[in-house]
Amino acid sequence: MDLILVGDSAEMVAHGHGNTLPIPLVVGDLPFGTYESSAAQAVESAVRLVKEGGVDAVKMKGGAASRVVEAALALQDAGCFAVVGSSSVCRLRSQRLPQQHCGSQPSASGLDPLCTTTSARNVREPKPLQAGSAAAAQQRAGVDRLRGPARRVTVTTLRGKHRRGVPITVVTAYDYPSAVHVDSAGIDVCLVGDSAAMVVHGHDTTLPITLDVMLEHCRAVARGAPRPLLVGGLPFGCYESSAAQAVDSAVRVLKEGGMDAIKLEGGAPSRISAAKAIVEAGIAVMGHVGLTPQAISVLGGFKPQGKTVDSAVMVVETALALQEAGCFSVVLDGQVLVYHDLLGMLQHRHHAKVTPKFCKQFGNVGDVINKALSEYKQEVETRTFPGPSHTPYKITPMDVDGFATALQKMGLSGAADAAAAAAENSEKDGGPKQNS
Repeated sequence: MDLILVGDSAEMVAHGHGNTLPIPLVVGDLPFGTYESSAAQAVESAVRLVKEGGVDAVKMKGGAASRVVEAALALQDAGCFAVVGSSSVCRLRSQRLPQQHCGSQPSASGLDPLCTTTSARNVREPKPLQAGSAAAAQQRAGVDRLRGPARRVTVTTLRGKHRRGVPITVVTAYDYPSAVHVDSAGIDVCLVGDSAAMVVHGHDTTLPITLDVMLEHCRAVARGAPRPLLVGGLPFGCYESSAAQAVDSAVRVLKEGGMDAIKLEGGAPSRISAAKAIVEAGIAVMGHVGLTPQAISVLGGFKPQGKTVDSAVMVVETALALQEAGCFSVVLDGQVLVYHDLLGMLQHRHHAKVTPKFCKQFGNVGDVINKALSEYKQEVETRTFPGPSHTPYKITPMDVDGFATALQKMGLSGAADAAAAAAENSEKDGGPKQNS
């Protein structure tokens, strides 16, 4: 014999299987954010996974069926010859499995199914971890480094409350401290909004803030609020150009910002298309109609909408269009209370101009802050602070003398006298005595 081939046909002729598939097939998941934007992106990511990762097949998860099929068809054109049912497992051409297999007919979607089944039975998925096992505990402990192990309010939770007629609470947060407070209060939804441009960065409008800056705010909030549903607002300029740009930006908000969903403003056809594309990519979307701050150049300022019959009907139609696009909720006229407004945190005349009329001030935190800062200033100026109770770090008189001598040798006589006086005052106030 010149050549002996030990083939995977052994699965059929030696082991009695109906096909060659039980020989392990290495399948690599396309991670979130690497295939949702376009078919071209899916192909590029799949090729990298095969060429650089050494896998035999790629798998895409979830999303709208039409979007997965579109990507799968592109993979087929690029050399993918098999798709397994709804789990969309695609195998790029290689010599590992025969390309002419069983002669099965193409499916209704135009994709070639594996000859044996249209389910994912023959693809070796990871086995579920046994409840109570060490591996399961380890998996639970590392749920998400940004969010911590405790899972919290989800879109399903909100739908349940809506069905039962239970009101849903929504408040903004922009950093770790505000997120901790929102979380502790049991708020349902925490929105990291582009209103940060105004209440945090001091701009006159929400337009200047960028996606990169928003991601910093999102990450800080994600670390502080493990319980609420976290929604990251897409800032102006990161989703208007195309559906692909919108999906890319939304993916970043979830992957890099640690959010659960995104919010976008407006109801123009391009915004509806963007919302639909993002939902099809597997991302929950909150819409926003009526007074949309990103559209102030068109609206002529921060002007509420729906004050006439025609305007009100337009708001309703826009909300229905966003619902049809797959949005799980819609904000009306911006009626999500801003953290700083709700607490009465800002007392500046600039902020007073843009505080919405619908906002109720539930606290006077700004007054408390101003009072505390004024008292601090006064106590420092009168040398009341820091007092003995706030200077707990003391040294013995012997060390004080040695320190004063060292300062004298350095030519710092004034500092030496001040150190001696401070030590003397500390002694009078009950400081440590010299060791006997």
